[in-house]
Amino acid sequence: MTAEDLSVPAADLMIVGHYDKAPGYATRRAGGSPSWLLLWTEAGAGYVAQGGASREVGPGDLVVLGSGVAQHYRVPPGAERWRFWWVHFQPRASWAAWLAPYAGDDGCHVVAGVPQTVHGRIDLAFRRALRDARWTPDTPVPAAPRGPAVVVGGAARELVMGAVEEVLVLATASARPAGRGEEGDERVRRVLAIIAAEPGAPHSVASLARTVALSPSRFAHLFAEETGQTPMQAVRRARVRHAASLLEVTDMDVGQVAAASGFVSPFHFSRAFRKEYGLPPRDYRARFRP
Repeated sequence: MTAEDLSVPAADLMIVGHYDKAPGYATRRAGGSPSWLLLWTEAGAGYVAQGGASREVGPGDLVVLGSGVAQHYRVPPGAERWRFWWVHFQPRASWAAWLAPYAGDDGCHVVAGVPQTVHGRIDLAFRRALRDARWTPDTPVPAAPRGPAVVVGGAARELVMGAVEEVLVLATASARPAGRGEEGDERVRRVLAIIAAEPGAPHSVASLARTVALSPSRFAHLFAEETGQTPMQAVRRARVRHAASLLEVTDMDVGQVAAASGFVSPFHFSRAFRKEYGLPPRDYRARFRP
């Protein structure tokens, strides 16, 4: 059985692939999929519907569909083709914060109009994912990508998850959620990018305000207006997300994770982590380390 035969992939499967489809292509899942689905359009146009949400997508649009809701996607009438990357996966808990500003109805997340400046890097990440899907310890240099899709298992899954995470970060951090203003949003986006790049740095309202040439009070007001949270709340959430990633993929103890993520004490870290994820750091790690 090949990946193309899996019209409803099992929840525990991770599949990465690339399609270039002509008019007439369509996939419909009345019961949805037990896995999540990511679609990145390179060229042409596609129509994507999940539950009551639907959208026509074009180059630079990223769609992430949650599990368990009826979905339908196809080449729309009038389009000559739809060339796109796709991945079936189970998301890391830390990804929710990146996708939240782009969430719509019925688990449909649309990151529209990702800037052209990051398209090349996103394409490289997908190509690396398709190549690394075949990686094994005995073949340290994976073969060049072949075929439209690969079912991923073993250690290769973590490599592909890293590539998918890179795509999500690049797209969500560089795009602009619908309804955000132009002038203020550009400065706030710059600060959010700084926080995401170095969550463990000693950020303060004053230091962040200096990076966009604003007074601390004006910056704090603008940031809260654009994001619905204070600058330091954003810093704390970024630190917790960074800590979650470290808990998932490293063997660092909780104290080391706290320090690497910018928390002054393991107690403060544990309290912030429980507030964000609903369980303490050790229990969170146990979900990924049976």
